[in-house]
Parts: sequence; C-alpha cells; structure tokens
Amino acid sequence: MNRLDLRDTEERLLGHVLRQQAEAIPDAPFLRVDETSLSYGAANERVNALADGFRRHGVSAGDTVALLLDATPDTVLVALALNKLGAIWVPTNPDYKGQWLRETFEDGQARLLVAETAHLERVRELGGNPFEAVVTRGDGDPSGVAPRQTSLEELGAAPGAEPDVTGLHYGDTAAVIWTSGTTGRSKGVMESHNVLLQAAENGADTAGVRAGDSIYSCLPMYHTAAWVANVFRAMVCGIPCAVDPRFSPAQFWDRCRHYDATMIFTLGAMHIFLWQAEARSDDADNPVRVASLIPIPADLEEPFKKRFGIESIFQGYGQSEVLTLFARTPGETWKPNSLGAPQPGMQVALLDDEDRPVPTGTPGELCVRPEAPHLIFNGYFGNPEATLRATRNLWYHTGDLVREDEDGEFFFVDRKADFIRFKGRNISSFAVEHAVGAHPEVQAAAAHGVVSAELEAEAELKVVVVRTEGSTLDAETLARFVNDNAPYFFVPRYIEFVDALPQTPTGRVQKFKLRERGVTDTTWDAQAEGFQVVR
Repeated sequence: MNRLDLRDTEERLLGHVLRQQAEAIPDAPFLRVDETSLSYGAANERVNALADGFRRHGVSAGDTVALLLDATPDTVLVALALNKLGAIWVPTNPDYKGQWLRETFEDGQARLLVAETAHLERVRELGGNPFEAVVTRGDGDPSGVAPRQTSLEELGAAPGAEPDVTGLHYGDTAAVIWTSGTTGRSKGVMESHNVLLQAAENGADTAGVRAGDSIYSCLPMYHTAAWVANVFRAMVCGIPCAVDPRFSPAQFWDRCRHYDATMIFTLGAMHIFLWQAEARSDDADNPVRVASLIPIPADLEEPFKKRFGIESIFQGYGQSEVLTLFARTPGETWKPNSLGAPQPGMQVALLDDEDRPVPTGTPGELCVRPEAPHLIFNGYFGNPEATLRATRNLWYHTGDLVREDEDGEFFFVDRKADFIRFKGRNISSFAVEHAVGAHPEVQAAAAHGVVSAELEAEAELKVVVVRTEGSTLDAETLARFVNDNAPYFFVPRYIEFVDALPQTPTGRVQKFKLRERGVTDTTWDAQAEGFQVVR
C-alpha cells in the first residue's frame, strides 16, 4: 500500500496520481482481470502510449471523447490517457440504443468515439452520427460509423513519453457522467479531477483501507461509483483493483475468492440479490473484510455480515453531482437507516420551496454548499439552464427530501418529485414501496400520486406492482397485508399489476410515465370496492 499525500493541488490530477504511483511502486499490481495483472508501472506506460495516440488523432485539452466500452482495464487506461491530455471522457451505457443512444451522443458533442467493436451495430443503426473517427476495441467490422477508423491496439502501439500539457488544473472537468433520466432526458454531470479524487479519498478513509487490501469491482463504468469507490480509490492507495465486466449473483463470492478481494461496493438491489441467493455452506468463507452496500435496510445489516463473514458494512449518501455528502464515520453508533455525518467541507441545509430552513423533524429538500473550491460538480454539460435551476440561491438543490432528528442525524425520506401529499399528510413513496415490497409475492413496486378529484394540490396513493413468477396475488390481499404491517395511511387507494415497470436503460423506474398513465381500466380502486382500512 502506498497512500498518496495529495495536499498539493498541482498533483490533484488523475494522470498525475497514476504517474506518482508508477514512480513509487512500479511493480505493484494495479488492474487485474481473470489471470492477467497490470502493474502501476506498466499501466502508466500503456496510458502514455495511448495518450500519444489520441494526441496524434487530434485530441487536446477540453475535448470530449465518447466511450461505448464494457467494464475492463482497457476502459480505465483509455480514460486516464485522455485525462493526461486534459481531455474529457464521456462514458455511455453499452445497453443504450435508438433514441437514447442518439441523444447521448448528440449531447456529449464528441467527435471521436472509442467503442467495443461488438457495440458498433447499434451505432450504425442510428444512421448519421457526429463522429469523425472511431477507435475500436476487439474484433469485428468497424465500417460505417466514422470516416476514419483505427484499433485501440494500433493507437497505442508506439511508446509514448509522459504528456507535457501545461495549464491543467485540479478543478478542470475530467469526465461527464450521465444522470439516470428518471424524470426525462438525462443530464451530463461535469466531474472535476478534484471531485473524483476527493470522493476516492473519502471512501478510503471511511472504509479504512490498509496494507494487503484489494478491491473487487463489477459495477458498470458509465456509473461514477465504479471509478471513485473502486478504481480511483485503489489508485490513490496503491492497492490492486480487479475488474469484471458485469455483476453475477451466482459467481460473485467465487470471484471475490479468485481475486482475494477484501473490499466490495454494491449498489441498489445487487446485495439484495446476493442475500436472496440460495445459502451455501461456504458463504462466510471469503476474503471480504469491508462492504459498502448502498443502500441496505437496517434490519439486514447484521444478518448479512454474519452470513457472509464480513467485518464491517459502511453506508453513505451521494449523487453524481455531489459524490460523497454523508458517511457513517467508523467507530460511531448510528441509528437505523441514518445517513451518517456530512463530509468535511460540505455545508448542508434542509430547505422548503422558498429556500427557507424547515423545523427539526420536518422533511426538507437537501441542499449543499461547498466550503472550498471544486468539491461538487462543475455543472451540467451544455445545459446552463439546468445548472442555474439546480444551483439557485447559492445552494445546490439535490431534489431529495431528508429530515434531521433532534440528535442531529439525517434520514432519507424520498425524492422530492415522488413525495405524496394527501389529506394534510405527507407520504414517502420510498417508505410505501418498502412496505409493499415486504410481501413475498411482490417482485417490484413503484408508488406515486394520482391527483385528487377533490383538491388538485393533493394526491391519492397508487402502487404499481410486478408480482413474482407464478403469483396470483390479488389487490385486496396486498392492501390488507399493507394495512396489517404498516401505517394505515400507507394503504394505497389504487393498485395495478403489470408485467414490468417502465425503466431507463440503467434500470431506474420512470415514475413520470406512471404518473402520466394514471388510473387505467385494470386499476383496482379500494374505495370503489368498499375496502375498509383499519386504523
């Protein structure tokens, strides 16, 4: 382990961090995949060769380059090569196609595409596209995408010297990461070198990285977490990071054993899938010491640790716009589902619609004000209007509702757009979904409001449900289950069963489509059916 001291802002550049580790620990492993391991020294040489190749292809500081790549060590090397030139990498979800893919490419404004050859067919299907050149990875036909083509191997075939680019600044944008698009068209979040490194350092501190640690990553590389929680955390600390192209619940623990990984990071339902997998006698026989499972229900933490033999589970809160805002400080006791403490350098406030502070215990929009330069995003790429809306009155508005209790602990309530108000009561769709999802025959659920016929400012509660395979669960039985196990006001007036929820290509539910759908002919209405809620 070689934890770098990055207090000198001139060294807080991603390419410089790799160079420092290559100089200090050239033979130490950095990136691993299957049986292949790339040392810090070899990685830096490869990055310099690629940077020289990109330079010869006209890439310079400030240029955006689109990436349509799988999660592999090559993706890391390409990104760092671009950063050494002061260029900006713009990763795209490889599952995008059609209009989603076209809009992402258009909004990214890149003239060069680096892509898996296997993904080029969906680019060709778009017809005209903005690219002047394409760099391909893997075998296949690169034609029909751009006037000029070359392979990644050809691009970095010749050795390259350390790039000599003047004027690079730790606050410069290093990457543009796309939001999920749950409320409409995705926005490109401009991440600076400093933001990415600060998040990596914060995560290393929270998780307590130590000598002998090794990180396992199977997160997609169009998501910031793969970079700050895995790749860049490893790079800052001088430890190895194993990279698999995708998450497999059935193989996850065997892959951790293969790589001797002591640290893991999972998002969303990944750790729920691990928990729901059939128990094995060797579940706890794995090297993982620290797990960041974002988020995990409080009642599952201890059972998860016991079953899989994990020493510590850490929680936190962040967004692409502000990567690490809250964390549960090691060694302290937190209430169930607490977000933890604000990270150093971040001023937080819970504000109402007029940007006035709300009383203790009342949900308010979580707003952030950094106390030093370049601690949050640089704005939305090519979208100054959205940037101004999000950063009005000198606060970044997260769009999340959070409450603070009398002891100063913070708790997530809901996305502001999904908060439901009815008969003077505020209802968290997040909490309702948790209550509905507790039924064993519910695979997925999404709660939203339906505008009340009596008062336009209020909404009736509707839940859209996907049943487990083979289930014949009916709406009345589900409503009674919620009534028996949750607050009475969580019982939805409307329930509709569907085969699938509308989702973005990243798997996030598009609730705006459910709200537009409203009440349909197949929607169960508790009021019309005479269902009696027991208070």
